[in-house]
Amino acid sequence: MINISGSSDFKSVNVPTDPGVYLFRDDEGNLLYIGKAKHLRSRLRSYFTSSKKPIKTQHLLSKIKSIDWIIVNNETEALLLENRLVKKNKPKYNIDLKDSKTFAYISLTKEKFPRLLTSRRVSQKLESFGPYTDGFTRQDLQRLVIKVFKLRICKKFPKRACLNYHIGLCSAPCIGNVTEKQYVIQVDRARSFLKGNYEQTIEELRSQMAVVSKLKNFECAIELRNQIFSIKLLSLNQIVDKERMFDQDIIAFKRIDEKFLVVQMSIRKGVLLGKKDFSMDFQLNIEQDFLKAFYSTNKIPNEILLNQSCWIDKAEKKALETFLSSKRLASVKLFVPYKAEKLSLVKLAEKNLDSSSKDNSLLLDLQTALNLPSLPNIIECFDISNLGQEHVVSGMVRYKNGKPDKRNYRKFRIKTFVGQDDLLAMNEVVTRRYKRLKMEGAKMPDLIVVDGGLGQTKAAKKALISLDLDISIIGLAKEKEEIYFPNSPLPLSFNPNKKMMLLLRQIRDAAHSFALSYNRKRRQMKVKSEFKS
Repeated sequence: MINISGSSDFKSVNVPTDPGVYLFRDDEGNLLYIGKAKHLRSRLRSYFTSSKKPIKTQHLLSKIKSIDWIIVNNETEALLLENRLVKKNKPKYNIDLKDSKTFAYISLTKEKFPRLLTSRRVSQKLESFGPYTDGFTRQDLQRLVIKVFKLRICKKFPKRACLNYHIGLCSAPCIGNVTEKQYVIQVDRARSFLKGNYEQTIEELRSQMAVVSKLKNFECAIELRNQIFSIKLLSLNQIVDKERMFDQDIIAFKRIDEKFLVVQMSIRKGVLLGKKDFSMDFQLNIEQDFLKAFYSTNKIPNEILLNQSCWIDKAEKKALETFLSSKRLASVKLFVPYKAEKLSLVKLAEKNLDSSSKDNSLLLDLQTALNLPSLPNIIECFDISNLGQEHVVSGMVRYKNGKPDKRNYRKFRIKTFVGQDDLLAMNEVVTRRYKRLKMEGAKMPDLIVVDGGLGQTKAAKKALISLDLDISIIGLAKEKEEIYFPNSPLPLSFNPNKKMMLLLRQIRDAAHSFALSYNRKRRQMKVKSEFKS
């Protein structure tokens, strides 16, 4: 272990040349970052000798007061140890892909008559298929399984057949409409279908349709025909390559200034399950860090295709393959394809990545126009809504990476005063919002927008000062669409049809609509209460 007070104080001669894991700590001994290296001395030297470093790396280096390391036998052992230590300690500067833990599965229970459900984690009590990175794809697939295979979804058997039975979506084992043996056949077919065996399922349904047609049970034959059509329709929309019988992931990377964008797409036996977008601060070795973090909590496929923007040397690639193979308990290959169909899949991921980067460039325009210290990935906007002296409320909307984050919208009822005072109301709701976030240690927004002019902007700024918070804040006035800053009496004017202005107006209008709808709801509740009394 060595202690340092700055980059000039680092002496690489004290660091071993073996493979291992290195640990950066601050002045209180807290872990800042954990990394692995094939050659510890070379890797650590690269942090302190490189002249041009990403901003996040510069922040990290400014806080390092001591460096420790653990020597191992080879690079694969270093990867495994690093993975365990990161999971256990969760250092601030290591990548934390929280979103990846929310992917859902389609699951079958292990009951006498299994039911179909959505689950967020793999459990021994469930047989799970997925994960599905795209919620709409999963929902469509789940609805189709219920429609075709008529599996139960109820938690407990009802005393009478439920609505699903009467509209033809359940075979109703609850009332003995099917035997256990018949229901097992339904479940087996659903299981095969969820594993991606679409053609096999279609052939079974065709055979079944031929039998009932011979028996002149045309109603049943029409139902089977409709089921076959539904599966074919899904196949047309989802099949990427019908001949592929193994799992793949496609991952495309792209750096834009100090931001690093990633698109991950899952293909299971030729079926495209959806995509997931990530945006993070750029730092050294970020491609390797992303792959290790992502596959610590997600299913590892047979093959991972990467775009040419990914820089991983041969030794690093081999170590990652060994590491992922040891976690999967089967072979895993990393490829950067240059021709044929695999390249076309990577191009598809890059096309999605370009779409994400447009949102990022819009935020970059916003950052430049407003001279913000960082990219406004998280924007929160407040609006006050009132009708006379009563029902003074506020609505707050949150936008993440330029898109609405509706789960984090918030409503506020004014509590500290009675009457109509937009400035006091704005001060109260901003204080309450960020006092709570500060207590919870939650991530603060990069930019706060208030619906109003200089008065509302100053009231919000006063609330932030009382909380000892330094967050960029602006006001957007409706009449002339001018932007106000708390410390400047004169507003800024931009072309109202400029893309960054359209985004700000969209966010402001969303906050206004949200606050107004809450105001209406409060008035309706009062009218109902008075009517009852």
